[in-house]
Amino acid sequence: MTRTTPARPISVETVFPELTAYRGRVTRLHPRPGLPGARDSHVGGPMLWPYDEPWPVCHEQHQRETEGYAPDEILTARASGGWPPSRPWPADAAPGTDAPVPFGGLAQLFCRDVPGLPPGPDGADLAQIFRCPFVHGLHHERRYHLRWRKAEVAERAGRFLDPPPRVPLLRSEHELPEPCVLHPEEVDTYPWAEDGVLPGPLIARIDAWDDAQISEHGPHALNYQGALSIPPGWRVGGLPSWASTGPMAIDCASCATPMRLLLTAGGEETDVDSHSWVPLEDRDPSWRGNAAVQGGPFLAQPTRLRFGRDRDLHVFVCPADQGHTPRWILS
Repeated sequence: MTRTTPARPISVETVFPELTAYRGRVTRLHPRPGLPGARDSHVGGPMLWPYDEPWPVCHEQHQRETEGYAPDEILTARASGGWPPSRPWPADAAPGTDAPVPFGGLAQLFCRDVPGLPPGPDGADLAQIFRCPFVHGLHHERRYHLRWRKAEVAERAGRFLDPPPRVPLLRSEHELPEPCVLHPEEVDTYPWAEDGVLPGPLIARIDAWDDAQISEHGPHALNYQGALSIPPGWRVGGLPSWASTGPMAIDCASCATPMRLLLTAGGEETDVDSHSWVPLEDRDPSWRGNAAVQGGPFLAQPTRLRFGRDRDLHVFVCPADQGHTPRWILS
């Protein structure tokens, strides 16, 4: 099934003509629980990974854990609407030792499936995203990994790695992505309205408009950030959201070139401020507003993943040389 974003509740460029110059395109991925295969673009599905190629591992020291959740029991509990039991860590497998830890696959995206996904180094057309299942240091930092490959070459492999190596337990239920199929859709977006992104006078007009909406329609009125600028959830390209950190300059550590946003991974596909972005296919046409939204937790958090304290994870790449190390920014 396709997913269709409703027209914006108002014409952004009619209210703020200056934003015409800032209009951009983003591809919403619309992940929904399903049964993706290794040759599909997905979140949480099997990776297209040749059998004889080493799986990525994290060699850093990890924070020691004492208990966790078995991946198979997480999936079983989700299917029944319950909660998985916690288990003690096996003594020979507890993180915090010097043994390498296999990364967990989060998503893979084929250029053939996802409009706006740029090719990687040397024309690679498949991007695979991984996360270390454990945290690092006192601040619970995470480690991510981006692997580019040419899909045609990978698909010719005689055997594929299935299942890949994984840790016996995960530190929390939301470390395990729910297998999701994607429904890519391109939409228009406009920048985050904060200093450093848009001119001060325009931001002041947007703030005044937001205040007027609240005065007229109450606390659940439309606002620019939530309803008109950038959609929530997983998306490719477009503009970064800066809800937690405020705008940041993201430059390449190797050559100082301003980096380009490749992917945003979001824990939530909708929230109280962004229900206007919910696709038409996930609405009951006989209702209006929030009451029309269907799907419950499967719509709000279809992938079951969380990034930081419910932030967006932005993946930036260097446009001058895609072989340079990407940057992973929580905002």
